[in-house]
Amino acid sequence: MKIFIIAASVVLLALTAAGAPSSASAADRQSPLGLWKTVDDKTGQPRALVRIYLQDGKYFGRIELSFTPGAETRLCLVCTDDRKNHPIIGLVIVRNMTLRDGEYGGGDILDPDSGSVYRCKFHLEQDGTRLVVRGYIGIALLGRSQTWQRQD
Repeated sequence: MKIFIIAASVVLLALTAAGAPSSASAADRQSPLGLWKTVDDKTGQPRALVRIYLQDGKYFGRIELSFTPGAETRLCLVCTDDRKNHPIIGLVIVRNMTLRDGEYGGGDILDPDSGSVYRCKFHLEQDGTRLVVRGYIGIALLGRSQTWQRQD
């Protein structure tokens, strides 16, 4: 009888542990934290992997990998702020985003190809598998959107 109870406990524990990652993954998908593949909104080609992370209560995004040949040695020569001459890999392109009414905003995004900095907002779609990122000048109508894909 003791062996049966111990065996049942082991099976129950294993099933509980097996179920835990899926519920944790579901919770993670409600947040933009993680790794995202950026896609060029004009060509549809993958551009980079960007890690969204939380620092001092705000969301930031850093380039971890670029699909552009030679990016590993490239510097942001066209940047006009404190990011000028910094390596593209490791460059923080999204800064100071906060959650407001189900949408993230209040920060900015850098286009490392032009050096331009835009106001930014983003939101999650399709159960957290897509991040719709909009960079704009002044009002959100004057801008462009990209859809980034979550990477596991």
